[in-house]
Formats: sequence, C-alpha cells, structure tokens
Amino acid sequence: MNKPALKLDMQDIVVDEVFPHAPETIWKALTTGELIARWLMEAHGFQPVVGNRFTYRTTPAGAWDGTINCEVLEVVPNERLVYSWRGGHEANVGYGSKLDTVVTWTLGRVENGTRIRVVHSGFELPRNDTAYRNMSDGWKKVVRNLDATAAELGFSGKPH
Repeated sequence: MNKPALKLDMQDIVVDEVFPHAPETIWKALTTGELIARWLMEAHGFQPVVGNRFTYRTTPAGAWDGTINCEVLEVVPNERLVYSWRGGHEANVGYGSKLDTVVTWTLGRVENGTRIRVVHSGFELPRNDTAYRNMSDGWKKVVRNLDATAAELGFSGKPH
C-alpha cells in the first residue's frame, strides 16, 4: 500500500520598506561583517562573493547546535544579495526543525532613499511552522535594525 504523497505548503516571509538612505549606504550595512552583527547577528566568514560560505549562530535546540549554514548565491552591488539559509535538524520538531531556505535582499533607489525588500523563501509548512512564525516577526525587527545601522553611517539617500 502506498502512502499518499504529502503536499507541502511552501511559504515566504516578505518585508518591504523604504528608508531615507542611499542604496550604497544600505549595501554597506548589508555586506560588511561587523555591521551585519549590529543589525542581525554575527556572520562568521561572510564575504559578498558568490560561492562564499559563512555561518550565523543562534540558540541551539535539541539535536541542532544553533549553526545556520549559508552560501552566497548572487551579488549585484547596491542592488541584490542572495544567500542560502540552512539550519536545524531532522530530529527536531518546532524550534530547530530542519530548514533549507533562501534569503533575497533587493535594493531599489527611490525619490527619498531606498526601497528594501527582503524575501526569506522556502519554509515548508507544517514542518517549519515555528521558524516561519518566529522569523516573520524577526525579519521586521531586523529590517528596522538595518535602517538604524544605516542611519548611523551618516549618509542620506536625498540628493545633495
């Protein structure tokens, strides 16, 4: 007897904001290791180069050690940064469940600054329900933190 194929519900988290900073300023905050640590978390080994592998560390859970393994998939300076985001463990249910997703940052110049759009794609529901719920709120905070970090860099997206 064959089990019916489980149809997975794939979900994405999308945050879309406009901030009063030039794309170059946002890009610097988005791609500089010590700045990433200020708005997201410490990125071990990050370089904005396709193929570069780096990690984030967060709170471990169950069989998962808290490491998020990433690889830079696409880089278009001041416009687009894409990287894989893999973590969790097959044995975990809820927090720390296996996650194989992609984060895409898109920057676009607008009249008074930059439109920032982050899409964290590939959440498999119900398996990733907990991560999807937690990170939906989390990415909103992260983007606000990115704005604050860019503001500290002292540049504006407004013409001089």
